[in-house]
Amino acid sequence: MKMFLIIYCEAADEDVIAALKEAGVRGYTKMVEARGEGTETEPKLGTHFWPGKNNVLLMAVADEEIARLDARLRELKREHPRAGVRSFLLPMEELAV
Repeated sequence: MKMFLIIYCEAADEDVIAALKEAGVRGYTKMVEARGEGTETEPKLGTHFWPGKNNVLLMAVADEEIARLDARLRELKREHPRAGVRSFLLPMEELAV
């Protein structure tokens, strides 16, 4: 199991969530109004000069589902190049609480 981290422009939220559903993702945690600067789009700082914000999604994904989700995210990035969709795969270890 791995942790998928996805960062994208808040304007693309409906498209990103729809892509996740198409890839079979049922659970995620969304953080809204994230601000920052990237390498592919203008800064999203929520100011008059640099308007816009990002959303961040975190998802625990089973190893056998990673390729399907990655393929769908690559397709989404091609469809919406200005949405600033970036995804990262992180190691994850589940702990019993």
